[in-house]
Amino acid sequence: MYDNPTHDDLARRTGLALKAAGWTMATAESCTGGGIAAAVTDIAGSSGWLDSGFVTYSNEAKMRLLGVPETVLAAHGAVSEATVRAMAEGVLARSPVDIAVAVSGIAGPDGGSADKPVGTVWFAWARRGQGTDVACQVFDGDRAAVRAATVITALEGIIARVPAA
Repeated sequence: MYDNPTHDDLARRTGLALKAAGWTMATAESCTGGGIAAAVTDIAGSSGWLDSGFVTYSNEAKMRLLGVPETVLAAHGAVSEATVRAMAEGVLARSPVDIAVAVSGIAGPDGGSADKPVGTVWFAWARRGQGTDVACQVFDGDRAAVRAATVITALEGIIARVPAA
């Protein structure tokens, strides 16, 4: 996963965009297990624009580290719009960054359902003072492919939301 040339290119472009805007970022990751932060930290100089990464794989960690309400998890589940929104906004409440990305999904091979098949991933990008955007994707492929596609989509989303210098 970490030797992916697409990840390297997107992580470099993410860093250039953040540097040009004078912004910093943080991540909140579930299904990727820190893969977004790993892709970013593969780039020399990333400490200038990456503040932190939260790997909150369990619901308890989502609640404890990011402040995701238990009621949200009980009503919507970990893989939901409400949960990733709360994760991303929880990062902004805990980190002095300009943008946060959060992901939660079902990478497989097990865990899917009719409503949330394997490959379902929810994304949230929260910008300080500018609201939170959410999106859902259903990716094809095995666990590694779903996780790799999630990293790509997360980084593309950051690039799209950072103001041009």
